[in-house]
Amino acid sequence: MEETLFQHEPESSTQVIASSGPFQIELMDYVGANDYTPLIHISEALVEEYGPAAKLTPNTIQTYFNKEGSLPFIARHQGDIIGYIIGVPLETLSRESWARLDINFGKINTLYTYAFVVQKKYKGNGYAKMLKRVYLNWAKKQDHIHYITGHVKQGVSFRFTGDIRIIDRIENWQGTGKTFEYYRRELDPDRIYAPRTDPPNITRV
Repeated sequence: MEETLFQHEPESSTQVIASSGPFQIELMDYVGANDYTPLIHISEALVEEYGPAAKLTPNTIQTYFNKEGSLPFIARHQGDIIGYIIGVPLETLSRESWARLDINFGKINTLYTYAFVVQKKYKGNGYAKMLKRVYLNWAKKQDHIHYITGHVKQGVSFRFTGDIRIIDRIENWQGTGKTFEYYRRELDPDRIYAPRTDPPNITRV
């Protein structure tokens, strides 16, 4: 499949969302060419588990990170990017049959977690948990986003907290020889973040 060619701007634009000592999390308003190399390097850690398609390229960075409606965050340690998490509108993945079969496809109410990775040497100190927590909290505050979905190795979603459902299991995901689960997380089942104009007993499906 040919990649779409994009005009690549040189500098990234970000907002610092959270920080603790040398660690900080930034929301990426725009990913510029200056951050391509570290993002691509970090994405290489995903290849063994998720297959070669998980490695970023300049054009996939443009397609997903800079897509309207995407929610991309990066983690930095002493100024260096050490990880990222990105949610994209489910409809962005319209070429994938599993995405089109999702009952919420076309409703513009679901973010798909396209990638989540923190460099190995920074695991075990809470950075990954902080990054994921920021991502989920920001997603909850988007009025139109009610669900987050994603693919993880079989059994991983059992450790997730919150309202999680396994939608499907896929053998040999992306040629990895491993079984993956497609899960759906309801972001706000108690309607804590519901707009004030919502009727109190409304049910969203």
